[in-house]
Amino acid sequence: MSLLHLIIVALVQGITEFLPISSSGHLVLVPHLFGWQDQGLLIDVAVHVGTLMAVLIYFARDTKGLFLGFLASLGVAPARRAVAGTRYVSLFWILVVATLPVMAVGLVLAVTGLADAMRLVPIIAATSIIFGVLLYVVDIKRPQDKTFEGITMKVGFLIGLAQVLALIPGTSRSGITLTAARQMGFKRTDAARFSMLLAIPTIIAAGLLAMLKLLQDGADGAFLDAAIAGGLAFFAALVAIHFLMKWLARASMTIFVIYRVALGVGLFGWYFTVI
Repeated sequence: MSLLHLIIVALVQGITEFLPISSSGHLVLVPHLFGWQDQGLLIDVAVHVGTLMAVLIYFARDTKGLFLGFLASLGVAPARRAVAGTRYVSLFWILVVATLPVMAVGLVLAVTGLADAMRLVPIIAATSIIFGVLLYVVDIKRPQDKTFEGITMKVGFLIGLAQVLALIPGTSRSGITLTAARQMGFKRTDAARFSMLLAIPTIIAAGLLAMLKLLQDGADGAFLDAAIAGGLAFFAALVAIHFLMKWLARASMTIFVIYRVALGVGLFGWYFTVI
């Protein structure tokens, strides 16, 4: 892979993974726009690791609390004392339960080949517009009085069900989980925080699936390339998370909706006139 190819793939993954504009949709488009071959599984795993490290570090306090919550749920006494009076034990299991739907459906799509069948420009264009408009309507019309403390097992599971739609390229995992949380009345920053934390098990699951395929098929790229891509994705994701959290503390999601609609319209025009 050329250095330019590595940089673009890493930056696209890092930036779009957490912004509500769809990372999978953008990664599908990169080969179309530049005439490149697919970057391969090794690079896919690397950029997933990079974005995972970014969210783990940005939410280091929550990451530590969730890990201790897991240990506490297993009966480890020091961990139980460390998280006493916090929600980290229940929050850990909320995230686990919320991740189960996308893992189950994602596995079915991967086995049946439907996941690759949906990687089409018209689908990305349509979902970018449809779910972008839905995000706008929910974000503007719904109240925003519920806080992070109000996320229960039921709420987490419902957001997890919504996350299944992100398996359709162009939908956006971040976008659909933010839409679901806002629909249930959660504040923008609290909805974003849960969406980011939910990304941790989701990215781990996706990365493990890609790694299993990689072990079956063999490494399809240079490990130096993978290290570069992972590092770039990490820094890009860190900046994107910081930007999103700061933006949602003072503004709506309209800017992302405008981008999504413009992208969708542009893709339809490009598809029917160029491809």
